[in-house]
Amino acid sequence: MINTLIQSSQEGAEMLPEGEPVEKTLSIIELISSGGAAGQIIIAILFLLLVVACYIYFERLFAIKAASKIDSNFMNQIKDHVSNGKIEAAQILCAQVNSPVSRLINKGITRIGKPLEDINTAIENAGRLEIYGLEKNVSILATISGAAPMIGFLGTVVGMILAIFELANAGGTIQMDVLASGLYTAMTTTVAGLIVGIVAYITYNHLVVKTNKVVYQMEANSLEFLDHLNEPI
Repeated sequence: MINTLIQSSQEGAEMLPEGEPVEKTLSIIELISSGGAAGQIIIAILFLLLVVACYIYFERLFAIKAASKIDSNFMNQIKDHVSNGKIEAAQILCAQVNSPVSRLINKGITRIGKPLEDINTAIENAGRLEIYGLEKNVSILATISGAAPMIGFLGTVVGMILAIFELANAGGTIQMDVLASGLYTAMTTTVAGLIVGIVAYITYNHLVVKTNKVVYQMEANSLEFLDHLNEPI
């Protein structure tokens, strides 16, 4: 009797796990590989865009930070040299600092002796070139932020087309495993496109803010230099 109860309990214990639903986990790699060739190609394109966006962001961020560094005593030294007629010393100082601000001031120093309007025009033209250099490749981030979600949406459309195609050829029977590949393509590419687009959008706007700070710094120092030249001797 006891043996019979033990055997029955063992059989019940063996049957219980079989009746319970097994929790299935899916890693990111498995999710991408389940999306088929079309989904993998689009994911690869989006990953490449993400790498490009990250490279441009960090390269420009370091360049802008380097451009914004300037000694707070720089303009005082420039004004002292100009006031004392030491034009060459002022140019040497600008060359040593080698920043957008110093290059603008150096452009103005080379025009000393000409009308103030001509000096201002020369500084403005040099400023446009400096701004162009600061904004180098930043527009690519804006393009990626707009293109990545559209590429992801393209993957969504391709995935839904594949799912409908498989459904049409299923012979009237709907099997989820047949539709899985198309649905995986649709969902994974949408998520990937949005992630890349959001990253590119945030990094683009951050660089724009950083660039504007350098531009304002250039304008402030240029005006200070022009005001010094306009002071009566």
